[in-house]
Amino acid sequence: MLSVTLLAGLLGGAGAPAAAGRAAVGVDGRPVHGAAPGGIGRCARTEACHVTTDPPERSSGLFSNGTATEAVTPALAAGASYVQGGNVLRLPSGRWQYLPAGATRSVVVDAGDAGALAQIAASRAWLASGRVPGAPGVRREGAERALLSMRALLRPNGAFAAAWYPFWDFSWPRDSSFAAAAFAHTGHDEEAYRILGHNARTQRADGTWEARTRLDASGPPDARPWQLDANGWVPWAAWQWYRTAPEAGRTARLEALYPMLRKAADYAAGSLDAEGLPPASPDYWELPTTTPNIGTAAPLLAGLDAAADLARDLGRSADAARWSDAARRLSAGIAARFAPLGYQRTLDGLHGRDSAAAFMAPPFNTAPADLPAALDDTYGALLRPNGGLVPGDDPETRWGDITWTACTSFFALAWSGLGEEQKAGEVVDWVLSRRNVLGELPETVTADGRPKAVVPLGWTDAIVLMALLGTDGAPLPVPPPPRP
Repeated sequence: MLSVTLLAGLLGGAGAPAAAGRAAVGVDGRPVHGAAPGGIGRCARTEACHVTTDPPERSSGLFSNGTATEAVTPALAAGASYVQGGNVLRLPSGRWQYLPAGATRSVVVDAGDAGALAQIAASRAWLASGRVPGAPGVRREGAERALLSMRALLRPNGAFAAAWYPFWDFSWPRDSSFAAAAFAHTGHDEEAYRILGHNARTQRADGTWEARTRLDASGPPDARPWQLDANGWVPWAAWQWYRTAPEAGRTARLEALYPMLRKAADYAAGSLDAEGLPPASPDYWELPTTTPNIGTAAPLLAGLDAAADLARDLGRSADAARWSDAARRLSAGIAARFAPLGYQRTLDGLHGRDSAAAFMAPPFNTAPADLPAALDDTYGALLRPNGGLVPGDDPETRWGDITWTACTSFFALAWSGLGEEQKAGEVVDWVLSRRNVLGELPETVTADGRPKAVVPLGWTDAIVLMALLGTDGAPLPVPPPPRP
């Protein structure tokens, strides 16, 4: 198993630098070689280090001081490990590297440095203030690291970066909604509400959201099409936060979010056609479809149910009735058009199966009776030899054998919500087995099982945390469906 305390096992002794130019192999089987100070990735700037040969990772971990974040490079990660419970890196030399308070660039210090120790103590206290799910061992270790990484990706203004690497360092309302729910259910109310507040500030005037925005909330970074699914994700996340929020003051805090919720739910309800279905839109693949897709319809159903229930809690009966009626129409449309196809990607049946079928399950929606069989079929169709899933099998999109940890984790979350704990556990254990040498969860996994692309990915962290809550016997609740 991979662990945050994984040692390099290099020539010259465990954790000791290999002689320059001499090949070595770490205990995870990955080739490494020595690099002189100042070499690739700066190698801790003043330290000899070990770097992987042609690493598939773009980033490998995070330094953070609560206001600033810096990526740990693959070169720096090899042979290193986090000091448990924080974002301080123990280097192969035994010295430490971390991002001091008020700094924007990490420094190398002696082990036991007072500033680093204070940061570790603060991180451990933050973890102890909430809940770290998962059985002791790999699951608990993975959950702890996921929580710390999500905390590092969260900006003081509530923007949640997908990952800390160019082109990923933006805030997606989808990813941030999952993070808000995961923070809420692990006992970190302030972080969850901060994300929701940022979503309120970045909502467009018509009630929708851009696909992603800059972390300073100054708008989208490019002309990528906006996505309607955020109108489901954000109300759903607000409902999850409200279910866990301390009762003192939570009504007033919900009232502050309510204008956002009203605009989001009204737009979602108004978008439905005569069959009760939303328009064609880019889905979570961020690729357009020419007909309605399940990756938009399922989140909107969850969001309408969530918004209606929150409106009832605030005594807004007219809003609740309007959104419940829309949810009823949308549910009927999904049953009529998507269910006969096994909840495939699009209702024309031309674009194959889709991991977004899992969005029809808890904690998003009350699962239809035919969903478990459809999930089994979809999972089997999307499974690749390395043990993970591709997002879908649309013949127009070639994913190859590189698999995606988020869409694989959807099924752990869905099965835990359906009470199928063995299936959920097997999936979440596979995802956790793909952590990198620092114990971080990657965005993707290569065909031969190595972490790839950005590491960590905050979306995967959030999904795994929620799935682990389910395997612990504490699954997230589901917004109640419309009353007959």
